[in-house]
Amino acid sequence: MITLYGFGKRIGVEDASPFVVKVDAFLRMAKLEYKSISDFNNLKKSPKGKLPFITDDKTNQLVTVADSEDIIDYLTETYQIDLDHFLTDKQKAQAHLITKSLDESLYWCLVYSRWALDNTWPLINQTFFGEMPFPLKTFVPKLIRKSVIKNLYGQGIGRHSAEEILAIANKSFSALSVLLADQDYIFGSQACRLDAVIYSHLCEFICVDFDNQFNSQAKQYDNLVKYCHRFEQSYY
Repeated sequence: MITLYGFGKRIGVEDASPFVVKVDAFLRMAKLEYKSISDFNNLKKSPKGKLPFITDDKTNQLVTVADSEDIIDYLTETYQIDLDHFLTDKQKAQAHLITKSLDESLYWCLVYSRWALDNTWPLINQTFFGEMPFPLKTFVPKLIRKSVIKNLYGQGIGRHSAEEILAIANKSFSALSVLLADQDYIFGSQACRLDAVIYSHLCEFICVDFDNQFNSQAKQYDNLVKYCHRFEQSYY
């Protein structure tokens, strides 16, 4: 049995982390049987200190794999699943580069929009730390937020203004909208591995149950909104 370790359902989506959603979506697309264990304490168990990770007992030895892309590579090879069988080599190369763009650029815009924006932070604070016992909830969230903002600055995105970061995110939204056009999925009528990646990032802006300037911007692209709903209807 495959076990997926994540944070859990929050703010209206399957998981607050696009990387957990990515693996969850892939598992659903591949029709693999799995169970989910959702708990913030999973971070302490993760071999890389991040979520998601999976365990799999397909063989006699329990296997643990961390990092969303490594997990999908492992599942693809171990279970002989090829969601990209209909793609050309050029499309596969494009898929790789788009994945890296979303994982390494748009993701940090998402983090900024949740942890650094003052108008969104109260919701994030309540969502992630609302059940934390007193007096921890009075200072732990502030310390974690400070650490996240420091990481944003170190990564580079945090050195920009809010308006500049929104413009960076919008370039990704606009590019995805152009690439998708009026197709059902990114490369046509059939979903591939890249669609799990795209949905996992877009849903964190479009399908969440709160609004801010980043989410509103993503929702301006009607085909991206319909894409998320179509994906959910097919796999969720």
